[in-house]
Amino acid sequence: MNRHIVVLICLLLTVFLLTVAEAQSAQIPRIGYLFIPPPSTVAHRTEAFRRGLSELGYIEGKTIAVEWRSSEMNQKRLRALVAELLHLKVDAIVSGGAAVTRVVKEATSTVPIIMAQDNDPVGNGFVASLARPGGNITGLSTLTPEIRGKQLELLSEIVPEISRVAVFQTSTQPGNAQAVKEVELAARASGVKLHYIDVIDTAGIDTAFRSARSDRADAVLMMATGRIVIPKRRQIAESAIKTRLPVIYERIENVEAGGLVSYGVNFADLDRRAAYYVDRILKGAKPGDLPVEQPTKFELVINLKAAKQIGLTIPQSVLFRADRVIR
Repeated sequence: MNRHIVVLICLLLTVFLLTVAEAQSAQIPRIGYLFIPPPSTVAHRTEAFRRGLSELGYIEGKTIAVEWRSSEMNQKRLRALVAELLHLKVDAIVSGGAAVTRVVKEATSTVPIIMAQDNDPVGNGFVASLARPGGNITGLSTLTPEIRGKQLELLSEIVPEISRVAVFQTSTQPGNAQAVKEVELAARASGVKLHYIDVIDTAGIDTAFRSARSDRADAVLMMATGRIVIPKRRQIAESAIKTRLPVIYERIENVEAGGLVSYGVNFADLDRRAAYYVDRILKGAKPGDLPVEQPTKFELVINLKAAKQIGLTIPQSVLFRADRVIR
């Protein structure tokens, strides 16, 4: 009889502990993180976001749940993935880029949306202003249009007697029109002629390089959208070497994949910072009251191996200003 009582007590205790564990699991905050590129190509960003959560005391799977979703370069899948996250009743959705933010914005006006990065939040219609976003969207801006002119200036310093630059753009990309204005201002100041080449998919990369070469461009300003550039970083670097064209990029990862030079914000650091917004919102802050942050530090990264492969000598004046030099 005593054995039966002990067994019964053990069973009841097990059921109780399982019930408590399930209840605790159901109570932890749940965040959705949605992006377009394959997870393997943005691992540095997802790890940075995890690091940001950890720095704020969150433990994924124990004190916070993150629902990771990727459309695997298929933008048509975004709506279904957003619906899935909303069905899970997530407390907030972190958006990996402008195309994602637009789809989430159309799907909900109540669930907080945190932009891990956006080139022009006001121009894209996501927030009323950077200081007072209003609505349910906040996050981080990259200031991408503003730095395009600076990238062209850097090309002028890096490539002696530069006179013609091919601009690889995606004309349908949000913020592209403003970026073009910035580039043209810099071109007029330096006397450089611009040759625009529209790159709307990954298949157009090789064609763009051939067009730039046949047009006798001295260098390339890479403004094509991330969904095209990110999965083809190595291919782009190889095409640049094959055509012996110096290319300046926005993202460090392009240089790490064999590209020549990048100038822009550290995107992984933006993802780390996105965790701060998650924390604030989970503690009761309203997205519309949280100012959109703008980057204050821009990084110049140079790949000397790539320079050697195309027969280019980087001036010492530029090397001295580099935040990182890959040899």
